[in-house]
Amino acid sequence: MGHFILNLALLVASILLLWKGADWLVESAARIGRHFHISDLVIGLTIVAFGTSAPEFAVTISAAVAGKADISVGNIVGSNIFNLGFILGGCALFKALPVQRISVFRDGSLLVATSLAIVLMLSDYHLSHMEGAILFCGLIGYLALLFFQKKGSTTEVPKGTATWKDPLLLFLGIATVVGGGALLVESASELARLLGLSEWLIAVTIVAAGTSAPELATSLTAAAKGMHGMSLGNLIGSDLFNLMGVLGLAGLIRNLKVDTHSLSSVYMLLGMCVLVVFFMRTGWKISRREGLVLIMLGVLRWILDFLC
Repeated sequence: MGHFILNLALLVASILLLWKGADWLVESAARIGRHFHISDLVIGLTIVAFGTSAPEFAVTISAAVAGKADISVGNIVGSNIFNLGFILGGCALFKALPVQRISVFRDGSLLVATSLAIVLMLSDYHLSHMEGAILFCGLIGYLALLFFQKKGSTTEVPKGTATWKDPLLLFLGIATVVGGGALLVESASELARLLGLSEWLIAVTIVAAGTSAPELATSLTAAAKGMHGMSLGNLIGSDLFNLMGVLGLAGLIRNLKVDTHSLSSVYMLLGMCVLVVFFMRTGWKISRREGLVLIMLGVLRWILDFLC
């Protein structure tokens, strides 16, 4: 029992480290970028986009390096489902989210296409170096498209001017995220062993929820301020960055072989993406009722994961 409580405490501590580290990283890097006259557009497309996905990046890459493919892939799949189910659904339940046409036809379509590609790639329970490269190149192409269209992510870029503290804060943020990611992988693996559960199950549920903390905070804060488009744009952008950038890089680092039960969650991710885009198109908003449906699907997915 003592070993279980210790690892549970380490899991909670690692989530807090990831959350705070991501904040430090984004805020300091954005101020440093502005000091060197980098535009808010570029900062939003790179620094802020990476920062909100920094916990997923740290956990997924740490797990890939450690040879724990189920945690590496399961974290991304579960985090994206959590984003679309609990977080997007929760924001819509708070207040209906208006949708821009470009969010449906450009971002939403790419999200569905990328999810379908991952279903096909993981149909043999394996993500190869080549498939990882394809995903990562897709992210580079997407960022280039956003840059040339001069339409970045709707995520808010931190304000303020750089001081001598920011380089130290940036280093501290990176170190905190990397350390928190490694700690989360180890504590989650040990909890899975102690509870007799698979690493995939722990990754696609508990770990995924933990690494989605920055998206949860950013989206709920935006919704509370009435910036409802920002909530939607932040989540879709983060999901695209996770799927193409983080999972793509993990595949480049190591061939990833996943649990045979993983496909049900991957199919669920594809279904959630299709449903979200459908909701976005109907009335050009995600209504409160549709938000409730997304939350219920998220809850159902967790129940099925633990029962199967």
